[in-house]
Formats: sequence, structure tokens, C-alpha cells
Amino acid sequence: MKDIIQIKDISFNYSGQPLLFDHLSLNIHEGEWTALIGQNGSGKSTLARLIDGLIVLKSGQIVVDDLTVNDQNIFDVRSKIGMVFQNPEDQFVGATVEDDVAFGLENRRVPRDRMHEIVEKSLKDVGMWEFRDRIPANLSGGQKQRVAIAGIVALSPKIIILDEATSMLDPRGRQDILNLVARIKAANNLTVISITHDIDEAAHADQVVVVNKGEIIEENKPENIFGETAKLQSLGLSAPFTAQLIAALKQHGIDPNSQYMNDERLIAWIKKFVSQK
Repeated sequence: MKDIIQIKDISFNYSGQPLLFDHLSLNIHEGEWTALIGQNGSGKSTLARLIDGLIVLKSGQIVVDDLTVNDQNIFDVRSKIGMVFQNPEDQFVGATVEDDVAFGLENRRVPRDRMHEIVEKSLKDVGMWEFRDRIPANLSGGQKQRVAIAGIVALSPKIIILDEATSMLDPRGRQDILNLVARIKAANNLTVISITHDIDEAAHADQVVVVNKGEIIEENKPENIFGETAKLQSLGLSAPFTAQLIAALKQHGIDPNSQYMNDERLIAWIKKFVSQK
């Protein structure tokens, strides 16, 4: 499997601050959903900004889809990446939803007829076509994130980075956005990176990377990471709800024979368990 992002022996510090990253390396696999988890201040969001070239390395190298992140390649690198931030209003520039999604296409000088086709498809893909004439600021939090995602999808990136993109949403809105991203990822064979401290969001990922104080503590599949409840707690992170439920079941003498399952697997196991009683 190709590594679409290669982070090679990088070091970085903010001006006047000690090193946040000291010879850090990490590879992100193409077509996978990778979650970077850790407490606030662990370095997750800084890493996302380094990948997108928003801030500059002290040393080392980052390669995105065979392009080194540097001044010479920055436009081409950013054309491959779409970032969804915590507050989508920071990304809105259009007077209407439709105008906002069209903005990036206008910058790329996409012909107007083709632009309308792309905008319509992108808004329909995220369930926001009927809101195309609305003012973005008047939408709900979840709707704003859908519009932000539509604007990114319209530009056909290879990589989507969710930088705490669901942290301002209620649980239902958060789940709706994550399901939407999963659907878009599958339809377009995208690579997704979640920057989050929400363990339940990270449970959607194929691969989880635990970051603490600028260091990668562990990199593994969700079922291997989230079964280590004590280790997560030592890093200031809680286990996902399903892992907590499994632990509670075991305390009552019911053993699913697993430390962690995602929602679908645990529901299927409970149904099977109940049917056998």
C-alpha cells in the first residue's frame, strides 16, 4: 500500500518555544482513515498544519503524494488536501451556500457551465442542495460543516483533514458528519485524517496514532488501541463507549471475548447473546 503522506525525521518549534517535534516520523497510508488522538496541546493540529504547509519545518521533510512540501510545490500540495476546521465559519467567503462552494472553483478558473455542475453535485452529495440560496452564517453547526465539506469535495482532493471538525457539534450532529465523511471517502477513494481528542470519532478510523507532548506513543488499529483502557487513561484519554460497556459486561460475568468492538460489532454480538438466552 502506498504511503500518500511521509513525515520524515521532522523537528519543529514555535518561535521562542522548545521543540514540539524532535525527529518525528510517520507514514499515512493512501485510502485509509487515520485518526491522530491526544490531549489539547499534544501537537496534533500542528502536525496537520505542517502537512498542509501552513507553517514551516525546522528540519526534516514531509512528502504528500510524491511532492515535497516546500515553497516551490506548495500550490500543488494544497490542491491535493482539503481541510475542515473546528469552526466552519472561518472558511466561508460566499454570500450564499452556492457561492461559497463555487469560490474555490472560480479561483481555478473552471468554466461556468462545468462549475455549476460540480457545485450542484457536491451540495447534493452532502445533502445541502436545497439550502443553496441560504446565507451560510444562518445554518446550524452541522449544516455549516456539510457546506465546508462540499466546498472541499468540489475541488477533488485526494486527502481530507478533519481538524477537530466535529468538536462543536452535538452527538447526533457529530455522528451525521462522520457518516457523511465515511460515505464520501468510500465513493471517492479518499484518504482521511482526523485530528481529534474525541475517542468515539477516532473509532471510525482504520488506523489510530496516539500523540502526546509531540511524540508518537503508539500506532495501531482501533481494536488494539482502545482495548488498553489503563494506558489511555494515563495519557488523559478515555476509552470509547463500547470499550467501557464491554468492561462493565465483564464485571457482571458476561465476557464478549474482546477488549474492544466498534458499535456495529458490539450490537451484533449483543443480539446474538440475547437470542441464545
